Amino acid sequence: MNLNQIHNVYFIGIGGIGMSALARYFKYIGKNVMGYDKTPTMLTDDLVAGGIAIHFNDDVANIPAGFTKENTLVIITPAVPKSHTEWNYFLDQGYEVKKRAEVLGIITKDTFCFAVAGTHGKTTTSSILGHVLYECGLDVTAFLGGIVENYNSNLIGNGKTITVVEADEFDRSFLYLHPNIACVTSMDADHLDIYGDDEAIKATFREFADKIEDKSKLFITEDLPLEGVVCKVDYTTAVSTTDAEAVFRAYNIRIEEGWYVFDVATPSEVIKEVKFALPGKHNLTNALMALAMAKTYGVETLAIVNALATFKGVKRRFSFQIRKPDFVYIDDYAHHPTEINAVHQAVRELYPGKKVLALFQPHLFSRTNDFADDFAKSLSQFDEVLLMEIYPARELPMPGVTSQWLLDKIANPNKKLVQKEEIIELLKASDAPVIVTIGAGDVGEMVPEIKKALDA
Repeated sequence: MNLNQIHNVYFIGIGGIGMSALARYFKYIGKNVMGYDKTPTMLTDDLVAGGIAIHFNDDVANIPAGFTKENTLVIITPAVPKSHTEWNYFLDQGYEVKKRAEVLGIITKDTFCFAVAGTHGKTTTSSILGHVLYECGLDVTAFLGGIVENYNSNLIGNGKTITVVEADEFDRSFLYLHPNIACVTSMDADHLDIYGDDEAIKATFREFADKIEDKSKLFITEDLPLEGVVCKVDYTTAVSTTDAEAVFRAYNIRIEEGWYVFDVATPSEVIKEVKFALPGKHNLTNALMALAMAKTYGVETLAIVNALATFKGVKRRFSFQIRKPDFVYIDDYAHHPTEINAVHQAVRELYPGKKVLALFQPHLFSRTNDFADDFAKSLSQFDEVLLMEIYPARELPMPGVTSQWLLDKIANPNKKLVQKEEIIELLKASDAPVIVTIGAGDVGEMVPEIKKALDA
């Protein structure tokens, strides 16, 4: 389809993090944008403030008469049920209805496309990369799955020749993309409600990786069963040599005044004294991946290093809400056991010996069921655990899968099942000097209120 012939863009599920980035993009290039979402959120508030009309009731009467099938593109998210009235109206009337991933594929097809894939790390890595390319003066647009602190947006830039996209494995969406340079940060089991088993996920990631014929332009971590350029974070050595075997290696890693400082060996040079502010070994990997992709594209080394030092992070990705000498409150989007482990590692590295309280909201009944034992093991590492009810998102309840069932598996005596209305008082009463809120559900909407209460 030719996007130039489209005047109106109608989103069903406009408040999703990926959908809202597309909505911002189409608004920016002059399209008439509006849409539906289930409930108001901070994201929808921002879109409305930017001039986009949004409604929260599923009713075809909300569709303007001027939005005809000849001039309107309808974009849907897989999170919307197929019984949705407006969606079915558009289908019945013969409108052009496409998934978000299909539209990203159309937009990126005629650009030089950087695609960032992985079960974990893709939002942060694509945000770092988008920031680096933009700061280095390239003609780039980055479509992201998180709000980048530097821009207070999930869309960076307005370029027409280069795109950065978060390549989402959910519903095999990333197979619509046309990447020129790509990375895969991880391939852990997830979305088993879609894939069925771990091998099916790995097969789909291999299919994505095969889109990059030149494997010198595919970047992977050393534990992945793919052919590509390895990006390795090496805590064991301070040796200063280039890595001739097509490897990007971060080494000589230390923490100085709250910053990671490290050196990078590339196939062609050694880069000294790289500074990066985001804590956690996983974020070092993310930064190294972004550096490797930018360097391979041809961006000048010093410009990359300077840009990395100015990256402030992504909201809800180890996001410091309160950072005082005697008290810290951190919020993170982690919703998989591997991600919770990464949060725990980063917290312990920054605050060794301090009591850490974790408030966790499980996301999806299916994910809780699939990884219950791993969730229990991950959460047990914290000194105290408050567990919220499961956030259902697109799912109906599953028999026997409850937060109480998960709580019983947690091998930590300092644990409690909590309801939303009691969270603030419980957190205020805690003596933990470090508090972390974790989860991909609506716990994120509570963060400003929690911050205000704890700051007081």
